[in-house]
Amino acid sequence: MTFVAAQRDRFGVEPILRVLEIPISTYYDWAARQRDPCQRRREDQVLLGRIRAVHARSGGTYGAPRVHAQRRRDGVCTSRKRVERLMRAHGLQGAFLRKRWRCSTRQDPRATPAPDLVSRCFTAPAPNRLWVADISRIPTWEGPLWLASVRDAFSNRVVGWKAADRADTSLVLGALEYGLWGRHDAGAGRAKPDPAQPRLIHHSDRGCQYTAIRFTQRLDDAGVRPSMGSVGDSYDNALAENFFSTLKIELVYRTSFRTREEAELALFRYIDGWYNPHRIQRRLGWRSPVEYEADYYRSLKQATTAGTK
Repeated sequence: MTFVAAQRDRFGVEPILRVLEIPISTYYDWAARQRDPCQRRREDQVLLGRIRAVHARSGGTYGAPRVHAQRRRDGVCTSRKRVERLMRAHGLQGAFLRKRWRCSTRQDPRATPAPDLVSRCFTAPAPNRLWVADISRIPTWEGPLWLASVRDAFSNRVVGWKAADRADTSLVLGALEYGLWGRHDAGAGRAKPDPAQPRLIHHSDRGCQYTAIRFTQRLDDAGVRPSMGSVGDSYDNALAENFFSTLKIELVYRTSFRTREEAELALFRYIDGWYNPHRIQRRLGWRSPVEYEADYYRSLKQATTAGTK
């Protein structure tokens, strides 16, 4: 019917309907509904505008489940199927995987890897109990940009990251130092950790960067226990791999970076400007990592205050 309305001035309504074998009454009934839509259609138009705003704010990465969850967070209650219907009808969809995954781990056969202290149990009762780390390759026109990240298993927050043109020990050390510095007030990275708090575990694969003496010595100096999975098995470091999968689906595979500097700036905007403070996650009760941790510390403070009364 939209086509008929667009071509009516050129060909006339009735000739077009005759060729398409559509009853004239059908078209005029549709036109009347367009001029005076029902209450349901008017509500759909208002809801569609809000859906478009949430979808655009996410950079076009949110699908119907996250859009629906965000609308509920905003105080608007509507059914998920209605959100799905409107998004499907207007060509709105979330980001999805378009390329195959590739392993880039290089192992040093002379190094002795740390034991696996995690055993694929990527959960933690509090922040700074378990960090997972990994390296990934970001393609640019200048050549690959390597990204090392450190993620807290409690809130899925990326507590440290660094990008460079070489995947060496300095890269992973930089990401670790970022995490230790940023979490210092929360108890990680202290030379003398609180004996009442379990030691932080740093889990990675057996890549040569993580088995290097410089890196393992820095972990020991910070009072952090090293843990390593096997080589080439993404399940042994699934939480770290999950972040890179999300990053590539929502940013890397949708962007062509001319330079490494451009890619690093985009990573900064995504990780520190979107992923940590704003991107909601189902496992966190549709909260962002920053919100999830803030709620944890708020409840902890309230419990402590109540216990002292």
